[in-house]
Amino acid sequence: MSKNMGKMLKQVQKMQANLARVQEELKEKTVEGTAGGGVVKVTVNGHQEVLAVKIAPEAVDPDDVEMLQDLIIAAVNDAFRKCQEMVSQEMGKVTGGLQIPGLPPMF
Repeated sequence: MSKNMGKMLKQVQKMQANLARVQEELKEKTVEGTAGGGVVKVTVNGHQEVLAVKIAPEAVDPDDVEMLQDLIIAAVNDAFRKCQEMVSQEMGKVTGGLQIPGLPPMF
């Protein structure tokens, strides 16, 4: 193996280790999506797991359940969009924006 190949292999291994570290750290990082001016809040982590849903009492109208459902969907989608941005940003710090085969796409 040439000296350049060995050096490149070490760089790739270092990047892999950094990516694994970032992926683990993302599980601890959270973002919050909101809807209805903040009456519905959804918290997700960097692994796109929903951790919490908070609904303000004024958002609960038994005569208009569909509106509450729409607010929850909007808050979840907002949280996932923010999560995707966070993951892309964190992974981009390690990869320099390169798309690495075998890694999840960076949204």
